[in-house]
Amino acid sequence: MIVVTGGAGFIGSAFVWKLNQMGHEDILVVDALDTSDKWKNLVNRKYAEYLDHKEFLQRVETNRLPDGIDAVVHMGACSATTERDAHYLMENNYRYTQTLAEWSLKKELRFIYASSAATYGDGSRGYADDDASSLRQKPLNMYGYSKQLLDVWALKNGYAKNMAGLKFFNVFGPNEYHKGDMRSVVHKAFGQIQAAGKVQLFKSCRQEYADGEQVRDFVYVKDVTEVMGWLLEHPKVNGIFNVGTGQARTWKDLVNAVFTAMNRPKKIEFIEMPEILRDRYQYRTEADIQKLKNAGYAGTFMPLEDAVRDYVQNYLMREDAYLE
Repeated sequence: MIVVTGGAGFIGSAFVWKLNQMGHEDILVVDALDTSDKWKNLVNRKYAEYLDHKEFLQRVETNRLPDGIDAVVHMGACSATTERDAHYLMENNYRYTQTLAEWSLKKELRFIYASSAATYGDGSRGYADDDASSLRQKPLNMYGYSKQLLDVWALKNGYAKNMAGLKFFNVFGPNEYHKGDMRSVVHKAFGQIQAAGKVQLFKSCRQEYADGEQVRDFVYVKDVTEVMGWLLEHPKVNGIFNVGTGQARTWKDLVNAVFTAMNRPKKIEFIEMPEILRDRYQYRTEADIQKLKNAGYAGTFMPLEDAVRDYVQNYLMREDAYLE
């Protein structure tokens, strides 16, 4: 059995989709469904059982989970970069992952967990994922800090040698619809173009970046699940890895790709960046993926325009926009 925490969430449910493609249905989905629509991410999926995330943790702590678990893929966490409740993030993102990692390692299970490119902060220390670089990063927000703490804990205690941590960059694609303001700009742009025929982007607050020329490493969720599936099948590959395309693109590139995919004229309006974001805003992210390649991963990443076209035309423009 494969456990996928956050299995009803964006990346988690996409990975359950990938597991189904790989022939796996003996899956335990763990999540907190609450009142959101993320349950819809599971409608097309095949899995053996579902557990609430709190009940699952209780069973881990009291050793009441059934035998036969082979791997734990831990995608469950608060993913809101604007979350200010530090206590909640420490318990939900840091302590929960610690407990699950220690349990998995003790049972000699494959353990894969979600870190984040938010650990890189303003990028001044680079985007290399070697151990020395991972230890010295300084995130700009509490979400990134909660992920950084786990990476540091895993490295300093030697646990990273026996599990895989994934620093996800800007992931977009199907099944993100429940994420509210944390949805990708692709999804937001699609809605804005439908409603008003234009897209709003933040102005730059730094002279070296023109408006809309801030850059991110945008990576398609289908490509992310390919990396995760490969790591699941290669349990000897361990450490902390960047998961991105390795090529930064501008926000203008991204939204222009949405306009093109929708066959609509391009119209961008630049608005002031909210004060609360200005000191926490990343102007550039670009994954260094050489470590992943050196580990043996030979997969490729879909070009931005192709990925946006697939997302827009095969999901957002359809009535059933979920991964099938």
